[in-house]
Formats: sequence, structure tokens, C-alpha cells
Amino acid sequence: MKAIVVEHQAAGTAGMTLVDRPEPLAAINDVVVQVHASGFVPTELEWPSTWADRRDRDRTPSIPGHELAGVVTALGYGTTGLSLGQRVFGLADWHRDGTLAEYVAMEARNLAPLPGDVDFAVGASLPISGLTAWQGLFQHGRLQAGQSVIAHGAAGAVGSMVTQLAREAGAYVIGTGRAADRQKAIDFGANAFVDLENDTLEDVGRVDLVFDVIGGDIQKRSTALIRPGGTLVTAVGPAEARPVDGLVIDFVVESDRAQLSEIVQRVRDGRLRTNIGKVARLDEAIAAFNSGERRAGKTVIRVRP
Repeated sequence: MKAIVVEHQAAGTAGMTLVDRPEPLAAINDVVVQVHASGFVPTELEWPSTWADRRDRDRTPSIPGHELAGVVTALGYGTTGLSLGQRVFGLADWHRDGTLAEYVAMEARNLAPLPGDVDFAVGASLPISGLTAWQGLFQHGRLQAGQSVIAHGAAGAVGSMVTQLAREAGAYVIGTGRAADRQKAIDFGANAFVDLENDTLEDVGRVDLVFDVIGGDIQKRSTALIRPGGTLVTAVGPAEARPVDGLVIDFVVESDRAQLSEIVQRVRDGRLRTNIGKVARLDEAIAAFNSGERRAGKTVIRVRP
């Protein structure tokens, strides 16, 4: 099968190569999925799990990518809840070969059914962005109707999901980003927008929840805006989470079949819109990831036509 691999962390996305690899086999509780579309987060090349297994043994050359949509082609012993030929989407394990390939083996529990009326590219764009937003808002942020939320990077892949899900939950959402992102953030449902280059963030006053995807100075300034009992949540890579300090919660997104089903149902009935930027073929993926252009939305790799 064709797959993209990485061997040297220092090379970043420039060190990706397209190679032939053996098709994976389904171990106990695994399924093999024929990948139709895949997602990739550039920061995963900074995660230890991309380069070593859970016992800290080198596993390069490794296949990156963790989001996918495709069709089940093999079932391992003990697999339940899925069937051969079923359309699925989900989030692959951080420490195993990923989804920038024609086939991937992964635990069945990390997949959810993909309805027939949802395109594979749409399905592949949902797992990390959708689950990150869902878990940050509802599990870690404990968002309630009537509360106020700052969604940093509101025009991005995660931020646009945060904005939409928070609005649906009855929150008042203040999106942030660059001046050029204002209209896009408003279109995704932000009630107000702060241009971080020209406006004063502190002018928004106190809020109940800050969802941060920027970090650095913006995160530090945001902690001063949280009301008593409020929270700042931010998703980090595997092995990077820090203890909760009372205000700030770092979390690593996890696959969850029920949450994936909730998210895709919202896409189907129009309550949630995806934020897909560039769509490229597998043989175009390396060039797409190394493009000097600013990424507007999620980059999706269509592995099969």
C-alpha cells in the first residue's frame, strides 16, 4: 500500500516521504480500515508518541495522521460493534501507525459509523476538531446555557467547532483572531469578535470559559478574564498535559464513539458546519503540508477518489 512516513523529527513535514508499505493486519480487538480520507495535525510531529511506542521504543519510520474516514475491510478477533463493509470515521491511537495511508489497523472502539449521506472528506475533518471542542466545552469546561465563552482562533478548524457547539448550548461566544478572520468567525456563530492585532482583549470583561488554541501571552492574559469558578481549557498533545492549577485545564483529546455520533448527527441536520480548507490527494499531501500559504481551515487528504 502507499503511505506517508516520517523518520527524523528535526526534519518536520519536509522529512515526509511517500513509500510502499505492507498492508496492516487486524490484531485482537482491531479492525482494518480502507482509508478514503485522512486528517493530519502538523504539531503531531512534535509529540513523543509519533516517534516511540508506549514503552519508549523507537518506532520509526512511522506513519503520521490520526483522523480518518473509510470502510472496514477486516475484523480482528473479539471485535464488536462494527461489520465488514461498514462506513466509519474516527481517531486512531497516538502510538501506532496512522492514517496517511491506504489502510490502517486500529481498535474498533476508536471508530463510529459514518452515515451514508456524509462525505468521507467531511468525516475525516471531524474527529480531532469536533472531539476537542466537545470535550473542552462539556467535559472539562462544564459549559452551561447562559454562560459566556471566549473562543480563541474562532475561524480555525477547532475554534469554529467551539463557536458552533457553544452557541448551540446557549452560550454567548466571543471569537478572537486576526482582523481577516472576523467575518468567518461571525459566520460560524460568534456573537462578537476581538481582533487580537488591533483590539484590546481585556475590554471583553469577565467570562465563564476561555477555550484557548493559541497559548503563550494570549493564554496568560486570558486567565485574568475568568470569573470565579470559571475555567481556561486547552488541548495539548499526548504526554504534554499538565496538572490542573485551579484555572487552567490541559487535556489530551480522546476518541469516543458516542461523542463522534453526536457530532456527525449535528453535521447531518445542519446544526454544525465543517471548516475544510484544502483537499489534496495522498500523492499531493507532502506539498500541501509544506505549502507556505496560511492554512484556512482543516487540510484533508483524499486517499481514494
